[in-house]
Amino acid sequence: MKTIGLVRHGTTEWNLAGRMQGQMDTPLAEAGRVQARLLGRRLASEPGWDGIIASDLSRAAETAQIVAAASGIPLIGTDARLRERSFGQIEGTTREERIARFGASWRELDLGVESDEQLLSRWDSFLGDAEKSHAGRRILIVTHGGYIAPIVQRALGRILEENLDNTSLTVLDRDGERWNVPLINCTEHLRELELSQQG
Repeated sequence: MKTIGLVRHGTTEWNLAGRMQGQMDTPLAEAGRVQARLLGRRLASEPGWDGIIASDLSRAAETAQIVAAASGIPLIGTDARLRERSFGQIEGTTREERIARFGASWRELDLGVESDEQLLSRWDSFLGDAEKSHAGRRILIVTHGGYIAPIVQRALGRILEENLDNTSLTVLDRDGERWNVPLINCTEHLRELELSQQG
């Protein structure tokens, strides 16, 4: 693959409730479907993408289906290696519930959260196979915020300070053996939605 577009899935009911999703299979909220349609319309006017591959979790898979329908970009399939980071014992909890259960220093405890190294091993396995199947192509990957962040951080060589927004687009371009990141967390397609909400 010469270019990868990393898309975070649309907003879910659990995003709205502040619950940690991880690998739990939670559905899109209606707001997430609207976001996905807007992204699809944007991509329809930005030709050049050859296909879409998604995480098999329903919030990413449905986002990909909506984007494909709105953009005309073919949906190639799903892959379990693109699932969100496993958050172990904190999946399904809100911040308040985590503090109540594990204390204010819960981030310092070993609660079974998948490490960056483990997550990047999944990504490298997927990428190796995808590069053979889709050599020289421009592929959109619909996945999860906690999955995209370490991939981008490795490419940049620094910590990513911002949280990735729902249906944001981040682009990686291959440059020999490394990846450049010309676009991070772009939500230009949601501007129309923001303006309608302000009005």
